[in-house]
Amino acid sequence: MALPLPPGLTPPEIAFLCEMELVTVIPRQRLEGLDLLGGPTPTLIPPHRSNIPLWFALLLKRQRRANIAPPPWLHPTSLAAILQFETEKSTDAFSPPPRLPPSADGSNTTSPPFLPFSVVDAAADALPYHWLELGEILLEAAPDDFEEPDQVRRLMRDLREVRMAKLRAGVDVLDAGGGFKMNGVGGMEVAEGRAFIGGVIDGLRKIGASREQQRRDREREERENGYTATTDDDDDDQMDM
Repeated sequence: MALPLPPGLTPPEIAFLCEMELVTVIPRQRLEGLDLLGGPTPTLIPPHRSNIPLWFALLLKRQRRANIAPPPWLHPTSLAAILQFETEKSTDAFSPPPRLPPSADGSNTTSPPFLPFSVVDAAADALPYHWLELGEILLEAAPDDFEEPDQVRRLMRDLREVRMAKLRAGVDVLDAGGGFKMNGVGGMEVAEGRAFIGGVIDGLRKIGASREQQRRDREREERENGYTATTDDDDDDQMDM
């Protein structure tokens, strides 16, 4: 008998979706464009930069046919500024995500991971939806393409701890019956916090059901006691007469 699948996407599945993110590569040799299911790739001509899916960039990197240019938000200066915003300017909210680019008809119909939020022209002050997993993948596969990979790892670790602490702090709001604003939370953060937050919500639901049952039992006892007291009062009145 197969076990039921957990709700939502698992971290490996989210990392797989992250590989569809567009990143910028600097080719070392010419490579003609390819017709893929996700669309054609541009012709790679050294030393001109091109934007291709992350999975394709990782393949070229392993073959030493291209270098990967880290996105602006993955630079130490940008990460330090975002970390300062998370810790000093906003202690209960997350840093705002990048703005969605308008489509040709003026509407925003594209969603992650099919947005140019991790290319060299991306915003430097906003973390995209797949910031955590994309940063870890690039640091593992292309550390030589970073100017200061150790500092980037440290800043990402600090930023991750600060943001996860905010997720855990939101449990107090849920316990008080309020809502928890999660704008700007990344995909991997949602996957990692789902088990914790889901367990808390289930616990609160059980506590609420237990309190409701206790209230109903108390009301039933009060009704029963009230009926008995009324009968005794009527008997006393008759004896006085």
